[in-house]
Amino acid sequence: MAKTNFQTIDEYIDTFPKDKQAVLRKLRGAIRSAAPKATEGISYQIPTYFLNGKYVVYFAGFKNHVSVYPAKATAVAKVKGLSAYKVSTGTLKFPLDKPIPLGLIKKFVSYRMKESREREKAKK
Repeated sequence: MAKTNFQTIDEYIDTFPKDKQAVLRKLRGAIRSAAPKATEGISYQIPTYFLNGKYVVYFAGFKNHVSVYPAKATAVAKVKGLSAYKVSTGTLKFPLDKPIPLGLIKKFVSYRMKESREREKAKK
């Protein structure tokens, strides 16, 4: 991945080999499905989803895994099945040598959307 000034998620995904692009597109689709009211963008040079101007979830591709952020301890504990995956410093890592658990990722993103809505409601 040579380019580092991404303007769109498509630009980001296009820098990966074709096989990883397919995985990243499926991951993107799962996130969009779980967060239809979120807007897409780039933050920290990785794909990011925002709700009401605040980030909800990021994702990134790597050589041997894809990651979804932020994996706060509360979200990991609330979404059954996430504890089976590597979680470190707020990052969920899904190895590329196994099928990506898109349904589980959708549940995680839905939970993060719920957290975001509740935070907004508490501010009012």
